Amino acid sequence: MIKILKRLNRIEWLQVIISLVFIVTQVWLDLKLPDYMSEITRLTQTAGSKMADIWEAGGYMLLCALGSLASSIAVGFFAARIAASFSQRLRSLLYDKVDSFSMAEISRFSTASLITRSTNDVTQIQMLVIMGLQMIIKAPITAVWAIAKIAGKGFEWTLATGVVLLFLIVMMAVIMALIMPKFKMMQTLTDGLNRVTMENLTGLRVVRAYNAENYQEDKFEAANESLTSTQLFTSKGMAVMMPVLSLMMSGLTLAIYWIGAYLINSAQAMDKLSLFSNMVVFSSYSMQIIMAFMMVVMMFVMLPRASVSARRINEVLDIEPVITEGRATAGKPGSEGEVTFDHVSFQYPGAADYVLQDVSFSVKKGETVAFIGATGSGKTTLVNLVPRFFDTTKGKVLIDGMNVKEYTQEALHNKIGYVPQKAVLFKGTVSSNVGYGDNGRAKPMKEEIKQALRIAQGAEFVENMDGQYEADIAQGGANVSGGQKQRLAIARAVCRKPEIYIFDDSFSALDYKTDRVLRTALKKETAGVTSLIVAQRIGTVMDADQIIVLEEGRVVGHGKHDELLKTCEVYKEIAMSQLSEEELAI
Repeated sequence: MIKILKRLNRIEWLQVIISLVFIVTQVWLDLKLPDYMSEITRLTQTAGSKMADIWEAGGYMLLCALGSLASSIAVGFFAARIAASFSQRLRSLLYDKVDSFSMAEISRFSTASLITRSTNDVTQIQMLVIMGLQMIIKAPITAVWAIAKIAGKGFEWTLATGVVLLFLIVMMAVIMALIMPKFKMMQTLTDGLNRVTMENLTGLRVVRAYNAENYQEDKFEAANESLTSTQLFTSKGMAVMMPVLSLMMSGLTLAIYWIGAYLINSAQAMDKLSLFSNMVVFSSYSMQIIMAFMMVVMMFVMLPRASVSARRINEVLDIEPVITEGRATAGKPGSEGEVTFDHVSFQYPGAADYVLQDVSFSVKKGETVAFIGATGSGKTTLVNLVPRFFDTTKGKVLIDGMNVKEYTQEALHNKIGYVPQKAVLFKGTVSSNVGYGDNGRAKPMKEEIKQALRIAQGAEFVENMDGQYEADIAQGGANVSGGQKQRLAIARAVCRKPEIYIFDDSFSALDYKTDRVLRTALKKETAGVTSLIVAQRIGTVMDADQIIVLEEGRVVGHGKHDELLKTCEVYKEIAMSQLSEEELAI
């Protein structure tokens, strides 16, 4: 908890100090009230007292009450400002940190967990800051100051107050020991509930297709029941505290007046007034002590869960990215568009075996290199090393004659037009999706977006949509087909005008005719741009300048289509499984 509070900035710490001044003022004013009560009690019991004196003491009491109210409002104002700005910055820090993660780091957390940490966990910290300034600081100041004020005003009353406080401390310790483990479980259970909800929403078509609504509902109910039962257990534990505190407050008041009545009855006539005045003051101060203790109890309600939230937030913020920034913004002159793999091997973090082993090849500017192989042969992993989604375990990847590790992330990604295996679209319009991102130049003009869509064979279906190029795209592209999503994703890469294209099995949802027309248009319209293509179809790769055949992470064939049919048995088997001998001209 202390670690995350260190992230408060200078302005917020200044506001904390100002709040502290108002808190001390409020406590001082609150503890002045019993003094005026004692004065009024003395005046009413003294013969010959003037009404004006009573009104004067009452006026001071009113001023103290109003001053305490004003101080309380000021503390609440500053607490809300500090908590709001701090939580806003925490969310930004979490977002920026997650945005900087490589695939290795992001795989350590589930999507549901990251969302919970950015929302629910930050809210827990926000509430703690608000309540903490108003209670956790005020409570000990009030308690210590009140104890100092009542010291020496009556051993019997002090003993009664001490017994009540001791009982409350023991009770709170027992309850905290029982419910603290449950508080620690609640955030993890919230993650689980979010995960099940996300799975159901994102996989809704599959759920319905397999009549799995009841199965998903059972999963949700199980997660919901676990969270609810845990929350009920903690709520019941905390619910016991407030009635007991109220009982102790009433009991202490009764004890103080019972002891006071006994002492007054036994005292000499001249001491009775003094004892009565002390009893009134002691009763007020003891209530202040108990109220301070109630504030501490309320903080203990929030602190365990907020501490867990702080730990979970720090887990994300403390991660040091494996992929570090380089400094270069440009490669070697004359090497633009060149890609080289120099004895590259790659092993996923924590894995026992290498996914890629000793892969070497070079691609010149404007060439097309295709990667083909069985599922799990390492094709996608290989192209993911180019934009540094992962770093090589051995060897190096060079772009424009320079190791990718030497580039800044921005400069490296500005060179690449990437189309992933699963097309990703964002909520917005066709134009906002095709013209997405920053490529180190001005935003694409409308004509550039149209041209990119024409090359990607997407202009026809876009012009038939309501709104055409400004037509709405739902989250995840839910309102367009798989083939349309792929063409929009390809158009996004084309519009970027990169040095290098990476197509990670990006033509799989297209029919053969569209596939052929699209690749012909790409070759014609984007001449001079290097292309790396991962594909399953022989028809997609057979015209490539180089074809690299992978098997279990090793290069088992490298050449053109006709050469590989003669020299690579793996490639020939893949080709024969898709096309006839006549089509292959064997």
